Amino acid sequence: MTVHFIGAGPGAADLITLRGRDLIAACPVCLYAGSLVPEALLSHCPEGAKIVNTASMSLDEIMAEIAEADANGQDVARLHSGDLSVWSAMGEQLRRLRALGIAYDVTPGVPSFSAAAAALGAELTLPGVAQSVILTRTSGRASAMPDGETLANFAATGATLAIHLSVHVLERVIEELTPHYGADCPVAVIWRATWPDQRIVRATLETLEEATEGERGRTALILVGHAIGAEEFNESCLYAGDYDRRFRPVGTEPRFPEGE
Repeated sequence: MTVHFIGAGPGAADLITLRGRDLIAACPVCLYAGSLVPEALLSHCPEGAKIVNTASMSLDEIMAEIAEADANGQDVARLHSGDLSVWSAMGEQLRRLRALGIAYDVTPGVPSFSAAAAALGAELTLPGVAQSVILTRTSGRASAMPDGETLANFAATGATLAIHLSVHVLERVIEELTPHYGADCPVAVIWRATWPDQRIVRATLETLEEATEGERGRTALILVGHAIGAEEFNESCLYAGDYDRRFRPVGTEPRFPEGE
């Protein structure tokens, strides 16, 4: 028996890996986080599968469902939204499974920041502008931020910030970021990226509060940085005609002679 943790993607039902889809189809038990996982993914479950929405369940109740499946020798598909590597609450479940000696594996999913960037049609790392993306959030009731992990500290790097679970404290975000990025820094807020009701607001740190007035909600991602919507940036050397590469040797003495 194995518990298969599966990243269900950001929202659109077809943004799931083939491996994830096939694991769902092979498992007689499916536990899914119903608050954010689209119900359309449940169509991949086999006929007669036990399907449990865990949105209202405690960790103990979730583990009881898994223990029951283990006793019955049934594999479990455990669906979480986005990708499981960040803010999925998977870690605490894995710790319990290790203590119980129950096998598990992890299948990654499309993360929300990637879906948001795709919705914008944007690359978050542009030559000469930004070469790092920082995934972060603000403190909340469920998880406080460790000392040192502040928006101001991250902003001081000049990297592109993907700020999760924070649109409800937008004024604070703007206040902390403006001294580092400048009032004219581009910002985009993307609600429910890839869902049918996806919404996007583009603004600057100076205009963002007014631009989002009346439509804050909670399920949104804030992207901040000078790479958002930039047009003035250097072209990558990767495709430059005079750039010597292993797959495109250039010059009389290329770094990687053909055939190596």
